[in-house]
Amino acid sequence: MKDNITDEQLDKLAIKIVGRMTKLKAMEEWFAHVNSSNESWTVFEDLDIDEEANAYGELARLMTLMDIFKNDEAYEKCAVIKNRINEVKKIIKKYKK
Repeated sequence: MKDNITDEQLDKLAIKIVGRMTKLKAMEEWFAHVNSSNESWTVFEDLDIDEEANAYGELARLMTLMDIFKNDEAYEKCAVIKNRINEVKKIIKKYKK
């Protein structure tokens, strides 16, 4: 079954696509600008991040390191990371009650 699209429908679609691309480009430029400013890093440091959120961030970091060390076959480092992951999971578990 062949779908036919009218010129009017095609124009509407093109306008939507260009609009979204423009928004994405503007967001990309804004992010690059904010990320390069010194203020963005000091504001990040001033965020009041609780222990649970900090533990989830640490868990993500450790899991990334674990993956890197597994790929490098650095199994001793994996063992150390695994122990740290278990400690972080204990912190997270106390918030799940």
